[in-house]
Amino acid sequence: MSWGELTDTYVAAIQHDLADLPPDVTRVGVVRQPTGWFYAAVDENQPELGPPTDLLEAFRDAEADMKLQGFCEEGAHNAAWEQVGFDAAYRAYLEESAEAQAVLSELEDRLSAGESLALVCYENTDKKRCHRTILREQLEETS
Repeated sequence: MSWGELTDTYVAAIQHDLADLPPDVTRVGVVRQPTGWFYAAVDENQPELGPPTDLLEAFRDAEADMKLQGFCEEGAHNAAWEQVGFDAAYRAYLEESAEAQAVLSELEDRLSAGESLALVCYENTDKKRCHRTILREQLEETS
């Protein structure tokens, strides 16, 4: 068996036909609390792979503080990411959460069976940090 292709993108790229995805890819949302319109852009959503609510709240609070200090949108986002230790906290969540581990294992099985997957959330990673990059790295380590 050959591994399926693993890619990632953001929802606006799909909506505006900017995402360069394989034709047979399954678009897997990795959003904890998706908006209604998010579902139209993905084939499925795995909320267990979204950042935990407490981490998201701490991040959003820090981001709002950075904006009040005069940071631009991207600058506030990325500075807040560092301030709350998002990368380490999200990696710890993925390792410690039984629900997240179960979904990761399922995605690994699907990839190993040859299915191509695209991880999808909201952030354009050209400008902002995003948990799906960490998630992709985790999945690539097992391939």
